[in-house]
Amino acid sequence: MALAQKTTRDVTVDAEWVGILLAIRDQQDTAAFATLFRHFAPRIKAFLIKSGATDSVAEDCAQDVMTTVWQKAHLFDPSRASVATWIFTIARNRRIDMIRKEKRPEPEDLPWGPEPEPDQVEVLEMQQDSEKLQAALIQLPEKQRILIERCYFGDMSHSEIATETGLPLGTIKSRLRLALEKLRHELD
Repeated sequence: MALAQKTTRDVTVDAEWVGILLAIRDQQDTAAFATLFRHFAPRIKAFLIKSGATDSVAEDCAQDVMTTVWQKAHLFDPSRASVATWIFTIARNRRIDMIRKEKRPEPEDLPWGPEPEPDQVEVLEMQQDSEKLQAALIQLPEKQRILIERCYFGDMSHSEIATETGLPLGTIKSRLRLALEKLRHELD
């Protein structure tokens, strides 16, 4: 009995939040947004802190999520998700974006200036390796060599090669694997 009452209450609460979000979506109702903000912003912040964000980052992210909710309210579809699910999905995606940004090096962390000139021994070794590779490529059967050239020198994906040549993807992968094995054997 208590479970049925809780379910009925949950449905009523969900319907209220849908009504509030639809008011934001359809009428840009700032009072409705204030109600939504007061309820969800602290919960989003807590969710972000539990997922490892610092207090200040969680605060900024929660603000950003709520701004997104205001700007993208027209994308909300009550038949696809509850209001809470929709908002917390935005928060989760924003957290993923934050993690990616944290892992990206800042421009000041990247090396500046030209690469140092290789010494003559390195230049000679690279030239010899290049000549060996060229000789090994010439030794490959033509069908394999063409695929290697398209894949590694033409910077084409296997799917792009399949589309261009009309060959099945499995055939392309097999020929490339065989060609690479032959090249490794020749270059070792």
